[in-house]
Amino acid sequence: MFYRLSGIHHTRYAQTRQLWPIGADRWQVAIIALLALAAPLYMSNLYLSSYMLPWLIFSAATLSLTLLMGLAGQLHFGFAAVMAIGAYTSIHLTRAGVPLELALLASGLVAASIGSLFGAAALRVKGLYLVMATLAMQFLVDWVIVNVNVISGGAVATLQTPKVNFLFIALDTLTARYYLALLWTAVVTLLILNIKRTSFGRALVAVRDKDFAAAVIGVNIFKYKLLAFFTSSFLGGVSGAILAFCYYQAVTPSQFNFDVTIQLVAMALVGGLGSVVGGFLGAGFVLLAPIVLLNLIAAMVDAGWLNLSTSLMAHIPLMLYGAMIIGFLLFEPLGLAKIYDNMRKYFLVWPFRHTQS
Repeated sequence: MFYRLSGIHHTRYAQTRQLWPIGADRWQVAIIALLALAAPLYMSNLYLSSYMLPWLIFSAATLSLTLLMGLAGQLHFGFAAVMAIGAYTSIHLTRAGVPLELALLASGLVAASIGSLFGAAALRVKGLYLVMATLAMQFLVDWVIVNVNVISGGAVATLQTPKVNFLFIALDTLTARYYLALLWTAVVTLLILNIKRTSFGRALVAVRDKDFAAAVIGVNIFKYKLLAFFTSSFLGGVSGAILAFCYYQAVTPSQFNFDVTIQLVAMALVGGLGSVVGGFLGAGFVLLAPIVLLNLIAAMVDAGWLNLSTSLMAHIPLMLYGAMIIGFLLFEPLGLAKIYDNMRKYFLVWPFRHTQS
């Protein structure tokens, strides 16, 4: 079997510290990377723009939130506001003539600065009190965007993204925008994977598990909580800018409201907190499951297997989608990543199932 632990003998510490120490995992990553790179060649523009592009960008945003909620254990219910700050900052800067590369960096820094300001509440409170602090950020940023015309132009105004280049490549085609989103998602993925292996990541896990115990062993919990908010907000701000330039190509206040925050939290929870694979699975499930269910029910209605009214047909997919989320939380609280991990471990030791711990 190509997917088996037998025959794998690590003789150096560097081998065991690899991101993917098992050969089969490296093959999987290579195949997925090749499929992602070749997606514009075998996917239609509809699937590329309506499915792949938002899935990649929201996966990056979910991973950014996972760094804070999964690794550091800090609740955040205002992450859509962080993305909104990044999106509006990048648009205003590029309109002023700033190159997109610098605008993306600045959007992340502005979002990180404001996110850290509200995240400072984590130094004094946690749990539901921290939820209220970050929720206040969401509603405050929403109010500012809607009512300060200099930022958004008004409650119903739309800001179009200007024509820009990234690394001397014009972002005027769907393929160029797709590859920029893919590049950013790959950067965030590799960053989160490596953070989990560093002293910074281990300190975040210690703060998550028991902050008082972490302080006893010498971990500066105030420092690492602020660093977690800063890093997560920076990644979220850049993800918001990528979302604006690569997917929406325009921004309105309604694109970053509280509903988007709930979706991002659902992506992190359903996928599996602290899991990189879970970030992709959770984003794909939350974004694509309602569409798949709606198309499936519509096909059954067209075939005459179901007799449903238009209004009921629009609500049934949402009901099934909600039931699926409840089912995941009931039967596998650790999310889709845990289901994947269970399947992976089964094949690693198959057929010697009794060797599983």
